[in-house]
Order: sequence, then structure tokens, then C-alpha cells
Amino acid sequence: MYKRYLASPYILWSAIFIIVPLILIAYFSLETETAEGVAFTLNSYKRFFDPLYMNILIKSINLALITTIVCLLTAYPLAMILNEKEMSNKTMILILIILPMWMNSLMRTYAWMILLENKGILNSILEYLGLPTGQFLYGDGAIVFGMIYNFFPFMVLPIYNALAKIDPTLIEASYDLGANKVQTFQRVILPLSMPGVITGILMVFMPSLTTFMVTRLLGGGQVVLIGNIIEEQFTRTNDWGFGSALSVILMLIILITIRLMGKNETLGRGGGIV
Repeated sequence: MYKRYLASPYILWSAIFIIVPLILIAYFSLETETAEGVAFTLNSYKRFFDPLYMNILIKSINLALITTIVCLLTAYPLAMILNEKEMSNKTMILILIILPMWMNSLMRTYAWMILLENKGILNSILEYLGLPTGQFLYGDGAIVFGMIYNFFPFMVLPIYNALAKIDPTLIEASYDLGANKVQTFQRVILPLSMPGVITGILMVFMPSLTTFMVTRLLGGGQVVLIGNIIEEQFTRTNDWGFGSALSVILMLIILITIRLMGKNETLGRGGGIV
């Protein structure tokens, strides 16, 4: 019985800061002002199916997928290297990965603006070396680069944690049974590390899909993603209904993604060690 009382502060916290805001978002997404007053309709959701917003959503998903794939392909080998027993300076490398997270993400993004702008440090170095300068900001590439930089640690750390928990005797048993390194990776290491991979994918994909700060700073207003549309509805156009509807739709997409990734994780565990 006493455990229920101990959990009461957490239940209250969840109710105030999670459940209540979700109810308010759902309420505003259905609210529509009419001549007679306030009515509850699906007009805000119907507006979402305009080709303009659908294209923005598709582009947002594409850039989030590119960011997630690049982070995964670079983070997994790094996590495996860090997991090697012979790896020296492991602690220092992990600190270097975590260190940017100690700084505000806004300041980190501003720093890259200074480096990549037309008269920035990178172009100044290229000009000094007699090499052609380039336009590094205000495009899809700059936004993807900014998202990779900001969210890369969220991919490395879960994978490294999953790899570190693998029992070394399982790998030794795989070699003793005649499996080579590739077979051991496919049938032992990869399936057992899937929880970390799934966690990393979700932790990178979700903020990449919803970000608006990186897009606004590195995109310079020339690239608009779904996160920017939602922000504008609440801060500029004062259309809380449409902004809430977009938020609900985005939340459903994320929940579906989590559900699908959860199923893949279950399949990966079931078909792992053979």
C-alpha cells in the first residue's frame, strides 16, 4: 500500500505536465470559431491534407530519415570500436562525444553558423588556401549537418551501452562453434545490440522530425519543415487550432514509428542467436 503513496508525486507530475497538456492540445485541435461561437469540428485536420503541408511533412520525414541513417551508420562502428577491450583513451573519447551536450543546443548551432556562413571561418580558410569558397548555409545539407551534429550522441550512447552489456562468453562460444567474425556479428552481436539501436533511432528520428531551431538558423528561412509550421501557428499567426492539429498528427506518426520499431526489436530478439 505504501508504494502507491510513494508513486503519488510521479503520478501527479505526469498528470500536470503530460496528460493535461495533451488534453489541451486535443481540445484546441478540434476547436473552431464560428459566427455562433465556438464549435468542435475537424476543419484543422482537413486543412493538413493541403498539398503544401503534405509536401512539407514528406520533406521533414525524408530529412529526419537521412539524419537517422547517417547517425546510425557512423555511430555503430564507433560504438564497436569503443567497446573493444584494447581500446585506449576510451573515457576521453566518450567525454568528447558527451561534451557538446553540456552546452546549450542554441549556442552550438550559432557556433556552426559562424563557421559556415559566407564570410565565416571555413570560407576564410578556403580563400586563404586559394581554394574555391562555397555556400554552406541555407539549404537541406546544412540542416541535415546541424541535426547530425546535435543528435549524434543520442545514437552513439545507447548502442555503446547495449554492446557493453553483451556477455563476452556468447561471442567466444560463437567462435568456438566455427562462426567467423561476420557470422558472429550477424547472429550474435547485432541481434543483442538491437535494443540500443532501436533506442538510438527513436532518439534521433523524433527530434529531427520535430526540430525548428536548427531549420530556422541553418536554413535561414529558405527551408521550411513541419516543426517550423507548428511554431509559426503558435507564435506568429496565432492559429492554435491548426498548430494543435499538426502536433497531434506528428505525435501519431511518432507513436506509430515507436510501435513499428518495437515490433522490429521483438523480431530481432526472436531471430537472433541460432
